[in-house]
Amino acid sequence: MSAQPQTFVIVGAGLAAAKAAETLREEGFDGRLILIGDEPERPYERPPLSKDYLRGETTDKPYVHAESFYSDHEIELLLSTRVTAIDPGPRKLLLEGDRRLGYDRLLLTTGAAPRRLDVAGSELDGIHYLRTVADSGRIGERIERGQRLVVVGSGWIGAEIAASARQKGCEVTMIEMASLPLERVLGPEVGRVYLDIHRDHGVEFLSETTVERFEGEGSVERVLTRDGASLDAEFVVVGIGVAPRTALAETAGLRIDDGILVDQRLESSLPGIFAAGDVANAQHPFYDRRLRVEHWANALNQGPVAARAMLGQAVAYEEIPYFFSDQYEVGMEYGGFATSWDEVVFRGEVAGREFIAFWLEHGRVVAGMNVNVWDVNEAIRELIRSRQPVDARRLANPDSALENLVGQRQ
Repeated sequence: MSAQPQTFVIVGAGLAAAKAAETLREEGFDGRLILIGDEPERPYERPPLSKDYLRGETTDKPYVHAESFYSDHEIELLLSTRVTAIDPGPRKLLLEGDRRLGYDRLLLTTGAAPRRLDVAGSELDGIHYLRTVADSGRIGERIERGQRLVVVGSGWIGAEIAASARQKGCEVTMIEMASLPLERVLGPEVGRVYLDIHRDHGVEFLSETTVERFEGEGSVERVLTRDGASLDAEFVVVGIGVAPRTALAETAGLRIDDGILVDQRLESSLPGIFAAGDVANAQHPFYDRRLRVEHWANALNQGPVAARAMLGQAVAYEEIPYFFSDQYEVGMEYGGFATSWDEVVFRGEVAGREFIAFWLEHGRVVAGMNVNVWDVNEAIRELIRSRQPVDARRLANPDSALENLVGQRQ
């Protein structure tokens, strides 16, 4: 008697989900494959939502696959569908409308949700958060009108939206509780570079302050800060980080700590349930610690690893973190994971915004960022993987090939 075909279900229809589904079929899984998303759109990529799609430079939604891909590969798409509970004992999902769905393996790619600003007036119209393609469309309509914008937060989302809005002619003010944009990730040395970039393009930057309240008649008209500034605003975008969407996993009894805790195979504390993307706090073999990474490359690469793990393959997710950003004419790539460092070494022309920055700890490269310098990020990540000390003078010298610097300390 032949075995009963298995059912694999993926909850959350983003990039990680789409790449996992694609990989399952490529690896020969021929059972029932169901992808469930609470948005009406099939899986799409998020980076364009703060860049070219936001600016209206493309009207095509950034879908991962053509619509026919899912039917061609017998992947059932359940969109505009919310999973209300997981019952891990009998391996069943409860869907809204009291529908039930069994599974043999389950992958959670539920992503993250923007953190909300809880101050007086936060319910006014015209205050936006960016997460979905619909959010991007609404913000893009306001940007197209060239209206006055206040951006709360100067992390990657806030900085990219500010840049896109200035490129479309908006007057832009950024409010940041730190002293510099992107300081939490990049530190003061590189944060100052991005401050200059935004100021050179006409952005007003208010540092070391937060929003006291929003004011307006029905719609936001003013933003008042804790240090007494009053800013006219026709609309506001809040970008103060995201929180992993773990409620579904938590009520099912999975271990949670800043995301769903998973091992290096991306399997959760309950066998047969996996997690990938923004929601997964994964044990990383290289760093020997857990990492939860909220960037595109993580979703792109974790989805396939989770898929292979669901099939029982011996896999581990061990990619060096990577992300990229485009602001005005300044493009960058960042590789590594740096929470502390002893020094930052620059190679190239910082003033000309064509350089590489390296973060070093105990003489070893822990992260690197190439700004308007291309085809070097893999070499940077190899320096990180080597764990070897590097001669900082040669690191700063553009004539010293990065590939030859491992272990060259004098």
